[in-house]
Amino acid sequence: MRVGHNPARFVESVAQPAEYTVAVVTCLPFLSGFYEQGLQILKRCIYSIHESRQTPFDLIVFDNRSCEEVRQFLSEAHQQGVIQYLVLSDKNIGKIGAWNFMFGAAQGKYVAFADSDIYFKPGWLEESLALFEAFPNVGMVTARPFRANEKYSSATFEWAKDQAPGVFQAGAFLDWETFWEHVQSLGVSEDQAKEDYAQSKDYRLHYNGKTAYIGAGHFQFMARSDVLKRILPIPSTKPMRHERTLDERIDQLGLLRLLTTKAYVYHMGNRLPEGASLVVPRHKKKSLRKRIAQLPGVRHGLLWLYNKIFRLYFDEDA
Repeated sequence: MRVGHNPARFVESVAQPAEYTVAVVTCLPFLSGFYEQGLQILKRCIYSIHESRQTPFDLIVFDNRSCEEVRQFLSEAHQQGVIQYLVLSDKNIGKIGAWNFMFGAAQGKYVAFADSDIYFKPGWLEESLALFEAFPNVGMVTARPFRANEKYSSATFEWAKDQAPGVFQAGAFLDWETFWEHVQSLGVSEDQAKEDYAQSKDYRLHYNGKTAYIGAGHFQFMARSDVLKRILPIPSTKPMRHERTLDERIDQLGLLRLLTTKAYVYHMGNRLPEGASLVVPRHKKKSLRKRIAQLPGVRHGLLWLYNKIFRLYFDEDA
């Protein structure tokens, strides 16, 4: 039996989802060996997303059964408003399983995904969005340039061949420092990187006043929510497999896969960059009224008064 009226009925509005959803998957089962610096890297990822915010977005984090220390940090970040939506899975359903959950649940018009070892720089969202607005039928955009596997961008190359002269260019455009920054983080030796740099080339597009490289990466990307829902679900059988399925399905839809010309994200891997600092975000200060209302004595007194009023009107035995 219900007694009285739920106070929520008298609330005139509810919070609306942001147009952009940023999604991060975490899985740090312990903090030793390979994962020794994992918590610090995760903090740097989450805080860099928060600090680089120039356009409003919601941050959703899906945790694949990390250890208690990691979950404590995530819960604190959620309570502080750094994370808007936090999912703590009681089992590891894998990166793809987390994709299926988050991309299906995301309310934003655009979804930006990142592994938990990605560092964000200001402008990453705005520059990614600019490519969606300048180019037609964009499937996904990664906010840094690197020499991506051409195999997964066949639709982009086909589109480029049909454009006017000057839209498509092939050659060596990416500077060594930007190339080395990325491949070094993947564990490639400098000698091997120099050989790869000399033997490979870049593919660049100029269209509607914007420039982009051909390619994209599933370690960080931005896509339209409706496009992601078209390619879901993706089979998930192992913790880290089948990520390429996303690349393939975007390409099969005939959509463009693009890279920004500047590096707005950086792959940290499992070791903090030399000299890296951790910037802890300043939390939004509550209004004076809310701070007063949360004082222990005041809060207790107001809730006591509310309970007495409720019982007076709705409890027949009062």
